Amino acid sequence: MNTQNTPATAAQSAGLSYRDAGVDIVAGDQLVENIKPFAKRTLRPEVLSGIGGFGGLVEISKKYREPVLVSGTDGVGTKLKLAFELDIHDTVGIDLVGMSVNDILVQGAEPLFFLDYFACGKLDVAAATEVIKGIAAGCEQAGCALIGGETAEMPGMYPVGEYDLAGFAVGVVEKAHIITGADIAPGDVVLGLASNGAHSNGYSLVRKILERSQPDLAAKFDGERSLSEVIMAPTRIYVKPLLALMQSLTIKGMAHITGGGITENVPRVLPENVVADIASTSWELPKLFKWLQKEGGVAQQEMYRTFNCGIGMVVIVAASDADAAISQLQAAGETVSKIGVIRARNGDEHQTQVK
Repeated sequence: MNTQNTPATAAQSAGLSYRDAGVDIVAGDQLVENIKPFAKRTLRPEVLSGIGGFGGLVEISKKYREPVLVSGTDGVGTKLKLAFELDIHDTVGIDLVGMSVNDILVQGAEPLFFLDYFACGKLDVAAATEVIKGIAAGCEQAGCALIGGETAEMPGMYPVGEYDLAGFAVGVVEKAHIITGADIAPGDVVLGLASNGAHSNGYSLVRKILERSQPDLAAKFDGERSLSEVIMAPTRIYVKPLLALMQSLTIKGMAHITGGGITENVPRVLPENVVADIASTSWELPKLFKWLQKEGGVAQQEMYRTFNCGIGMVVIVAASDADAAISQLQAAGETVSKIGVIRARNGDEHQTQVK
């Protein structure tokens, strides 16, 4: 039997490349070259290898007798949707670092290094460079090294112009100095360190409120800052002032105020037999949160369990150390308030009461 060969079409005969499939290796290489100078500024003496290898090498300083590694990972959440819409990409990199390093800080850990994961459908080198510049800036604020990461270009996985971020931080603490909250007792004082804004939590609600109110995001909102600038303000990184405070006095407990707000994060560091009584009048609710509450018709307690409401980090100390702690933190540039006290718990009442 005769077999008739069908001529191949031009598309079938032409060889395919990875770039034809939507992945541009050259663009990825260019991104790595773009970010090397920013990453280099973050290096610490413990770092033994820079960006570009298959893995980052970091040794543990000899100053630790019983070093314990503390790790944390996080993302930026739906704040990224606003970054895409507003074409603001540098601040979310700081957010990414802040979310992880502040988390490991509350256990007394000094952040050593940070890794990032950047995923997109098609790599926009300029936007990705801005993101990673922000990550490097966050690492500088935290005193940790940006030693590597992953850029994943995955055609069809993300809409054009969008990307996702994840971060991973590792720190170290002396075993004897791990902060657990176990020694928190009635009479201790609760200090609140001011936030920069909504940081990186509650943005699904923020976006819903923006959708409802349709404000002019470019209009002046708070002083010289526009509403978009206020909404996109990056997470405040508390590492350096709080590490310094740990050298001066005993911090009994700390809570990073992230998803769940004040009411759900503070209990994470409290022994079961105590409650943190928080006085809502002890600090000024920032303009952003007043606006969000009004425009969204958000109930007061819902505000406290969704947003940080102006308090990005809670620090618990003995009453005898409170004034010294406030003085040192203020000297380091932090805005600090005495926002509450620790008391005995009655039955199974919620462990954070904001009144």
